[in-house]
Amino acid sequence: MSGHECVLESPRLILRPPIAEDFEGFKAFHADARVMTYLGGPAGPAIAWRSMRYMAGLWQMDGFAMFSIIDKASGQWIGRGGPIRPYDWPGVEIGWGLLPQWWGRGLALEATAMAAEFAFTRLSLNRIVHTIDARNEESKRLATRLGSRCEGPVTLPAPYVDSVVDLWAQTREDWKENRQRFNFL
Repeated sequence: MSGHECVLESPRLILRPPIAEDFEGFKAFHADARVMTYLGGPAGPAIAWRSMRYMAGLWQMDGFAMFSIIDKASGQWIGRGGPIRPYDWPGVEIGWGLLPQWWGRGLALEATAMAAEFAFTRLSLNRIVHTIDARNEESKRLATRLGSRCEGPVTLPAPYVDSVVDLWAQTREDWKENRQRFNFL
């Protein structure tokens, strides 16, 4: 599946593979200290550029990666999220992140539920994971609302071996029940 044919929609969001015009959004995302608190800290435009193109490349090579999350009403890029398979990771991860002005509206959960549905139905995965910093209460709440459960601490591969993260996960069978929480799927 190429990224060009993969667009997901909910009542409020469009999820699609990153395009060059998303760079300003990626730049703002990576520069924001609140967004990057548990993602390695704020970073400049070069890192944002590399991150965006890394995601686009994964769409070509793996057939999936994080989506750009677009607010349907305004057409604005508001964040990124979806499945990703980093090297030697404990599974295919569904990650998420929004620009702060979009927090508190349920949009991250909406996007993450769409990404989980995509992972289980279109990618036919049997399990998804989330690696969440043990101090990140907001992400733990989102994972819980999605239906994932904490499996405890996990050691990530280099260069992340010193990161203190918990592994959250759910199976395809879990998702069959959990997806019923989301009336837009």
